[in-house]
Amino acid sequence: MKIEHFRKSDELHVKLLGELDEHTSGYVRLSLDSLIDGSNIKRLFIDMSELAFMDSTGVGVLIGRYKRLKPRGVPIFIQSPRPTVDRVLALSGIYNIMIKAG
Repeated sequence: MKIEHFRKSDELHVKLLGELDEHTSGYVRLSLDSLIDGSNIKRLFIDMSELAFMDSTGVGVLIGRYKRLKPRGVPIFIQSPRPTVDRVLALSGIYNIMIKAG
């Protein structure tokens, strides 16, 4: 699992590359939290175009970041998920709390 990121004004853009599962979820969780905590972002964009696989553990990571950002009014945008990842996200109901963008 690799995570790339950049800031653009008050937005944080994160790209996930690889697989988000039981083995990588801890790393992703800690990495995202270190990027989010103490920042003054107004929007979080998560690019999933290079995420080859995600299971329910990955959904849990996303929900946890949502819970951290919701009190601050920061929306999360899911960008370009591959069909298999998109299916997991859709079945989990994540698009009821996060915005699918592309």
